[in-house]
Amino acid sequence: MFNVAVIRLKDLIKFIFLITVVIALMIFCSRFLYKKNFKKINIRQKISNNISGYVKQAVNKELPKIDNDTGKVEENEIKQNKLLNAIIGLELGVINAKEKSVDDNTEKNNAGKEVGQITDSEKKSEKVTEKKTKENENNSSSEQEKTDDGAKKELELAKDDQKTEVTTKNPIADAYTKKYKGVKIKNETSYDLTDEDLNPEKLNIDKSNIIIFHTHTCESYTSSKKYAYTPTGNFRTTDLKYSVAKVGDELTKYLKKYNFNVIHNKTYHDYPSYNGSYSRSLATVSNILKNTKADIIIDLHRDAIGSYSGYAPTVKIGDDECAQIMFVIGTDGGKLKHPNWKSNLQFAIKVQEKANKEYPGLFKPIILRNSRYNQHLSKAACIIEVGSTGNKLEQCMNSMKYLSKIINDI
Repeated sequence: MFNVAVIRLKDLIKFIFLITVVIALMIFCSRFLYKKNFKKINIRQKISNNISGYVKQAVNKELPKIDNDTGKVEENEIKQNKLLNAIIGLELGVINAKEKSVDDNTEKNNAGKEVGQITDSEKKSEKVTEKKTKENENNSSSEQEKTDDGAKKELELAKDDQKTEVTTKNPIADAYTKKYKGVKIKNETSYDLTDEDLNPEKLNIDKSNIIIFHTHTCESYTSSKKYAYTPTGNFRTTDLKYSVAKVGDELTKYLKKYNFNVIHNKTYHDYPSYNGSYSRSLATVSNILKNTKADIIIDLHRDAIGSYSGYAPTVKIGDDECAQIMFVIGTDGGKLKHPNWKSNLQFAIKVQEKANKEYPGLFKPIILRNSRYNQHLSKAACIIEVGSTGNKLEQCMNSMKYLSKIINDI
């Protein structure tokens, strides 16, 4: 009896040991598989975050110093593109068979597509962006007609004989190389400007239509109590109620008050991709010109950040704190065809000469550059930069009251 009991006890111990080993193996295997899946998910999440980061970096960039019409890319952009390609390559290495199959099918479907042909997904993306733009336009136009308490606000036009004083804190000296009838010009080209090149007397401009658009639609300003916003990037936002597009709304309102016919286009040209902004805005304006003839075409910007993000060029006109304004005019110095650059420069001089008499200090010196900036489209095309990153949105909106009066007066 004793021997039998001992044998049964040994069998029981063996059974318990085997059960313990099996449970331990199951726990080990499950934890191993969990870590493997977690690692894959974690890698994908990091890839997604990195790609999202690069999109934001593109939105954060400022006006390039190179000629955007040439399609050249700065060296740091090339490095970022290489790194982005490497990340995409890593993502392709960790996707599962099902995802790879979907990609393969998509590639086959697009294999016969010609260069420049838009895919259905791209068309869908453009429609979403267009829808978002129109929604923001509707919201912006409805809000701009009302005060904070909901009452409709009567538009007050600019008055003559207002005391004008430049009030910029820590001002940067206005460098210029040429002065014509009081208008200062910073000539960054190799052209030797003659009085004939600058004289606007023979300029014949059709002002029946004015086009306003934004190559860098997402450019924004320092947040204020009245216009507080959450930036999408560094002094950038996709919300048109707080970007330079809002300044365009204000200019449009005032010009219409002077009975101009104004087309204000608020298409995103620098979002989600900053590179190629000028190519996209060129297409936008070219399409508008197919149905609407216009000599005056304004690409409205705010000045770039540079090394001094707090810079806020400001002028006080009467009781209004206004952001200073600056013309940027392109030429054919970049070897691109541009027969209208002299007339564009003359138009800017005509406007600024009048501004210097009515509101001295409102304008900074005109900058003349080799880049074309799409200004070959008409004989009164220009970039107008309103304020800088240190300015508040309301200061830039105030400036439009006076800019519109000057355009009307000339």
